[in-house]
Amino acid sequence: MNEIVSIKNWQIGDTYQVLADIHQEDVNIVIQNRDVSSLSAIVRILIAADFQFQSSGDVDFILSELRLKLADGAFEDLLADVEVLLTNFKSVSEAQSFRLTLATVASDMCRKFHTDLNDIRMLCTYSGPGTLWLKEENINRKALNASGSDNHDIVLDTSQVQQAGTGAVVLLKGAIYPGEGTRAAVHRSPSIEEYSKKRLLLRIDTNGFLNFI
Repeated sequence: MNEIVSIKNWQIGDTYQVLADIHQEDVNIVIQNRDVSSLSAIVRILIAADFQFQSSGDVDFILSELRLKLADGAFEDLLADVEVLLTNFKSVSEAQSFRLTLATVASDMCRKFHTDLNDIRMLCTYSGPGTLWLKEENINRKALNASGSDNHDIVLDTSQVQQAGTGAVVLLKGAIYPGEGTRAAVHRSPSIEEYSKKRLLLRIDTNGFLNFI
């Protein structure tokens, strides 16, 4: 009987220092757990308004564009938090140019577990259910890109699907992370359509590579 070897491909912590662990060879997902309940009133306003924002450039340019979009002083705490996350992402990725999206999401987006064609991505769900992800020993990687495969083929044990918490900062290694032997993180969007839920999602990518949602 073959022994199942557990491969720890994740790191989870409560401070931003854990984010640097994404560069460990065997790690492809890092999660910084956070409490963002203090932003809930502001977030509800943005969701009700179906807020949508996208910008591309360096940190200063993106933040200046976001400040113009959220000119009301009521959003200062959220702006400060986005600045912290973007600054931390710059430090970890060592990139100079980024694409940032802060948007209300009402669809399931990516229903199938997949990997991204990029180097590193940061996600933060300010409201609603967080990103679903898989531990390495729960993945059938041969099924990931196989024609006609679905989540039942990819996930070995559906009871072991992991989910990031609301407010958590998630770093995901992509398929073209510049490291030999990299295994990209396998993840998907949570199901919200059938429950009529909405999310406020922050996504940050480097500008150096192609990427998929």
